[in-house]
Amino acid sequence: MIAFAVIAMVALLGLGLPIAVGLGLVGMGLSEFFSPMPLSRAIGEVAWTSSTGFLMVSIPLFVLLGEILLRSGIADRMYAAVAAWLSWLPGGLMHANIGSSALFASMCGSSVATAATVGTTAMPQMGKYGYNPPLFLGSLAAGGTLGILIPPSINLIVYGLITNTSIPRLYLAGIVPGVLMALIFILFIVIACVLRPGLGGDPVRTIWPERLRLLGEFIPPIFIFLVIIGSIYLGWATATESAALGVVAAVLLTILRGRFSVAMLMTAVENTMKTTAMIMLIVIAAFFLNFVMTATGLTSNVVRMVTAYDLPPFGLMLAVIIFYLILGAFMDEMAMMISTIPVIAPVVFAAGFDGVWFGIMAVVLMQAGMILPPVGINLFVIQGVRRKGRIGEIAWGATPFVVAMILIMGLLMAFPQIALFLPDTLN
Repeated sequence: MIAFAVIAMVALLGLGLPIAVGLGLVGMGLSEFFSPMPLSRAIGEVAWTSSTGFLMVSIPLFVLLGEILLRSGIADRMYAAVAAWLSWLPGGLMHANIGSSALFASMCGSSVATAATVGTTAMPQMGKYGYNPPLFLGSLAAGGTLGILIPPSINLIVYGLITNTSIPRLYLAGIVPGVLMALIFILFIVIACVLRPGLGGDPVRTIWPERLRLLGEFIPPIFIFLVIIGSIYLGWATATESAALGVVAAVLLTILRGRFSVAMLMTAVENTMKTTAMIMLIVIAAFFLNFVMTATGLTSNVVRMVTAYDLPPFGLMLAVIIFYLILGAFMDEMAMMISTIPVIAPVVFAAGFDGVWFGIMAVVLMQAGMILPPVGINLFVIQGVRRKGRIGEIAWGATPFVVAMILIMGLLMAFPQIALFLPDTLN
């Protein structure tokens, strides 16, 4: 069963089929060849139960929040403000790519939306200031991955839903690693541009009055972050309700700044429907595959097989890291989380690892997968924004940031309190 599932998934993805179709077909194949019962008849029930949970409502709300900020121009002004304050560092506007991605991630929770939004704003600056294309594009792809770690994160919500882990604790746990990762990205860019000054492009100079004038552009991300996270920890709202409050806050900001229009809102809603439909199709297909794997005994057999080797905790986690880095090169992060966490999490929890800590570790692993070729989704997002050149340039430029993510994983394993300090202190 394991061999069939792995070979079928690689073959279907190699044919270029959409992730959701590949997951669904593997589930159908397992049902047909390895089950005495017609498990495919449960698709309707699985689709209903997997898509009607209260927490799932937060996904389109966070996507809508990001769309409103993008369509209203708030994201463009935020990028200009970050650029004014960080462009003096070696690497110039590449630091604005990382900083803007971190701020936008704290508002929308979607990696694809973060990469597309910041990429659209930053792309014209690459040629204007003579930046090295691979490193500049790689910083955009890597910065976009912060959207699934820094709260509010759609992937942390899905992880909490699958493993029955507290989403408020996951949100708190993602803050310090997310900020630390952004800082390490910036450090890597500084080191690269100090060693090879030609990578950093022409200097971007900003006078102090201009920096001070743009300070007000930091208010929207801070305000929305406080509305979403603050409403949860003050007990005013659940994670789903906080997403709705975030949308209301975004609409209020666009009205106050004179950027609101019915046409803008309708465009944001239309794009939200398209993105949500894609996500939910993946969710339904992955939940069906999980149902089939559980019903055929594949999940329990994998757990039994892994535990039979009696690996020490460090060896087990090293195996999990290698597994996700390989799988991430072929699978979308949402599909990867939904199809693997139900199998991997019980093994990891049985080894004594904390569920909140593993949630952050899993998301960092999936961040790396999002910029690993051949299927790193953020590589394709940035290539789509660029609309010319070779995607290999982006993949090459993103390689140093994969190394940075591996460094973060090592720090999380050596010092688990990096992730657990805030949830243990505030809960």
